[in-house]
Amino acid sequence: MTAPGDRLGPIEVEVIRNALTAAAAEMDVTVWRTSRSTIVRELLDYSTAIFDAEGNNVAQSARIPSHLNSMGHGLRELLARHVDAAAWGPEDVVITNDPYCGGQHLPDILAFKPVEHEGRRIAFVGTLCHHLDMGGLAAGSYAATATEIFQEGLRIPPVKLVEGGRVNAGVWAMIRQNVRKPDLVMGDLQSQLASLDVGAAALRRLAARYGTEAMLEAGRRILDMSEATMRAAIRRMPDGVYEFEDFLDDDGIVLDQPIRLHVKLTIAGDGIEVDLSGCAKQVAGPVNATLASSQAAVMFAVMSAADDPALAANAGCYRPVRVIAPEGLVVNARHPAPVAHRIAVGHRLLNALFGALHQAVPERIPAAYYGNSYVCTFQTVAEDGSREVLVEIEIGGSGAHPAKDGVNTYASGMHNNANIPVEMIESQMPLEIARYGLLPDSGGAGARRGGLGLVREWRVLSERCVLTANMDRFHHAPYGLAGGQPANRGRLLLIRDGREEPIPPKTDGLVLLRGDVVRLETSGGGGFGDPAGREAAALARDLALGYVTPAAARDVWRS
Repeated sequence: MTAPGDRLGPIEVEVIRNALTAAAAEMDVTVWRTSRSTIVRELLDYSTAIFDAEGNNVAQSARIPSHLNSMGHGLRELLARHVDAAAWGPEDVVITNDPYCGGQHLPDILAFKPVEHEGRRIAFVGTLCHHLDMGGLAAGSYAATATEIFQEGLRIPPVKLVEGGRVNAGVWAMIRQNVRKPDLVMGDLQSQLASLDVGAAALRRLAARYGTEAMLEAGRRILDMSEATMRAAIRRMPDGVYEFEDFLDDDGIVLDQPIRLHVKLTIAGDGIEVDLSGCAKQVAGPVNATLASSQAAVMFAVMSAADDPALAANAGCYRPVRVIAPEGLVVNARHPAPVAHRIAVGHRLLNALFGALHQAVPERIPAAYYGNSYVCTFQTVAEDGSREVLVEIEIGGSGAHPAKDGVNTYASGMHNNANIPVEMIESQMPLEIARYGLLPDSGGAGARRGGLGLVREWRVLSERCVLTANMDRFHHAPYGLAGGQPANRGRLLLIRDGREEPIPPKTDGLVLLRGDVVRLETSGGGGFGDPAGREAAALARDLALGYVTPAAARDVWRS
């Protein structure tokens, strides 16, 4: 039934909501089909979304939680502090990668374009791409030992890359001049612009059918519906105060100092308060996160714990959630703290949030997933001095659920990436993938087994190569729940002349030589329930598939 004053019935609102989601998906496909670098085209490290005229996301593609739950924060920051909204025309595109202007870290370029109908703004379309390189100390702009953001690469303030339909040649040249692989980076940036055009055209077609007022009304009601659904889901959770904490190993600078991520979660009626005041202060190394990044983890955790599969993910879901995160903490770093590997805090904060939510709704929440992006960058150098850059982001196993085992090598939590195919790497880089597979015994033991991590080896075929690594979970393992055991911890090794040497998980500028092999072993997911309670048939299947070795079956599962 249409309420008094409404122009749309519920069926029309739902039609528009799905049309907006389809537009975001069409933008997604546009980036995928037109991008140039392997990190965007193959690893799929990008996101697309539709926003209302105030900057709230109303529809999104099925991409990356750390992007999608923060892009609206970035757009509203631009509108509130950095861009004259009245002078932002429908043929203008504003970009930024500055974490202290609403972004997350420098490789992620945000791009937004307004959409108008009959002279009125009805929406924004937005894309975010993780670019192959933005300059700075290390290839891939992931310097593991940076101590201030100025070392991490090119900072692009909020600026019009396109104005009145014409590309700003000066801004374009400035970006191109400061990145290691300009053809790939600028090609990916062109794919973002193409995606914005596709999204804007879809919204204009929709507005031509329904009209300006109907589009604005539909946006409001879509957000209101998601808010109502989220509040209903929270009301079905037991009121109470739930606390949990997890730790990052270190910041790469001070190596013997774990970094605390503490969550105090209060459920009261139809609202949730998430207090992060107990988290560590910001640190010297580049694992700090901006508030946009940390809030993305909070919102993803709460939405994941909702028990209504019909929940439409958008900014309406955020309204019942209040986040407390004082500035100066590792979850809300103060400028000019380095933030290149901010996803480390995002992952570990999500692990802590899930640990707290398990206390409220134990039947829904799994044990800890691997909780880390295993980022490694290879810059190969040929005899003639030419260089190639590869950014890999590896994953591990998901945590075991009360009702089922964890999933092996599954992109979980704050990212939703694919792997870069071996053939693509070997055809474009002087690198060889010497091994790639599941890592036996890496999942936590339990009545439900944690998913397995992976092993991957890169062999250097160039004269020399420079490795940068940003990793964690080498000391603090993904936790188990309800008596389940933790998963394995990660390992990074250099194999040279038949000898294995450990590589620090946060490393800059390690020079590799022809024939060297880098081996990475990632964490699995934590186990759920007492290992002694695992069914014999399930353990036999694990043994037959090689997921569990006979020694582990004897010593861990039946001890």
